[in-house]
Order: sequence, then structure tokens, then C-alpha cells
Amino acid sequence: MTTFRDLHYAATPFLLPNAWDAGSGLAFANAGFPAVGTTSFGIAASAGLPDGGRSSKAETAALVAQLCRLPVHITADIEDGYSDDPAEVADFVAQLAALGLAGVNLEDSTAGHLVDPAAVADKVAAVKRRSPAVFINARVDNIWFGEQATVDAVLRRAGLYADAGADGIFVPGLAAPEDIQAVTAGVALPVNVLAHPSLTVPELGELGVRRVSSGSLPYRAAVDAAVNVVTALRDGKQAPAATPYWEMQSRLVSFSERSEN
Repeated sequence: MTTFRDLHYAATPFLLPNAWDAGSGLAFANAGFPAVGTTSFGIAASAGLPDGGRSSKAETAALVAQLCRLPVHITADIEDGYSDDPAEVADFVAQLAALGLAGVNLEDSTAGHLVDPAAVADKVAAVKRRSPAVFINARVDNIWFGEQATVDAVLRRAGLYADAGADGIFVPGLAAPEDIQAVTAGVALPVNVLAHPSLTVPELGELGVRRVSSGSLPYRAAVDAAVNVVTALRDGKQAPAATPYWEMQSRLVSFSERSEN
């Protein structure tokens, strides 16, 4: 079986769908994706909470426990590790790794603002010492939050995290082709970006991107689709086609039986 790390070194970019519950994770796995990630936004929103602020720790851990029963690689968005203490972050990741988790995203921001990159590097190093097999995707948030939002600043932080043991670098918000190319050229590790509205996955690959995450897009699109369905019914239109109830029920029955064995 191709390892999770190997997926980042294929001939074409590795596309990662991000799930917010067991049903979406099952659907992504059933569609043939070799790996499934979690989305902190989708998980928090499903619980009626805003993203960030370390609000999704328990829900993320619970979802990882479910998704790790699937025959695909699982990686989790764990925000900033839910703690300022590197040892506590390493303990949490180790607990998830014991369930079979393949990777984590670890952000260098807290409550919507960048934090000291040295502190993030300490977390990366602590996780790598405790769980060396876990793929650490270090997230650089300069551009996402518009703080020190330059390629040079991104590369400085990425270099620190690489030196600390990160396995990949994630730069959400990176969108201009010239900036993407500059970052991928300046980082020795696989670079991850969010799916882009004007650049296809192959085009991102031509710019040097090795991993493309759907992020919260599937969750947000699903909410839009749900509203569109009932709005159409309200307006007297026919019900749209969807995966049959019994097909989804069959997936859930098999998934439930797998957890009992």
C-alpha cells in the first residue's frame, strides 16, 4: 500500500478531501481517495462553534477515532495543537497516532494571529520526537491572516519548521502563481495549498505544489447544496437526484460492523 508520505511525492499533486463527520469521511473513502483529512472549520461549525480558538479538540479526536477505522490514510487538522505546551501537543498527537493517524496539520497562529515561530518549531520537534512516523504538515499562516504577508516571511518560517522536523509545509491563502512558484522553489519539503478557484490541481502541480487540500470547501458547498434543495422544493421544482438512502445506509451498517470486529 502506498504510504501517506509517498502520496506527497507522486507525479501529480495529492488531492486531499477534508471531512467534517463520519458520513463525509465514508463518502470520500468510497469515492476512491487514498487519504482523508479533517477540517477544523467543518467540525466546529457542525457543533455550532466558530473556527479556531481551540474549540474543536474533543470533536476532532472523536472523529479521528471513527475515521481511522476506514481503509485509507487519515490526517487531522489540529489547529495549533490546542496548547502552548509542546509536551501537551506531543501527547495529544501520540494519542491520535495510537489510533492509526497518519498525519497532522499544525498551525503557527492562535486566535487569528501569528505566534512566535520558535515556539511552533518547539511543538514540531516535540511531536516528531514522540511520534516520528506521523507526517507533520506545518502550516504557515502569514498570508491567511494578512500578517507579515510576504513570500520571504513565509520562507523564513517554513525553514524553521523544516529544521525542527516538519515533513511538509502548508500555506493557506497562497494564490498568485508567482508567489506559489517562489514558495515551492524555496522550500525543500512538499508544499500544500488550498484548492484554488482559478487554478486547477494540474496547474498547481505545474507551479510545484505537491498537495492540494479541499479544506472547508466541501462542507460549505454541502450547506449551500442543502439550502438549494429545500429552496427548489419550496419553489415547486422536482426533488434533485442524490445518492439513494439505502446505499448510504449500507455504508453506515458496514462501517458500524467494522467497528465491532
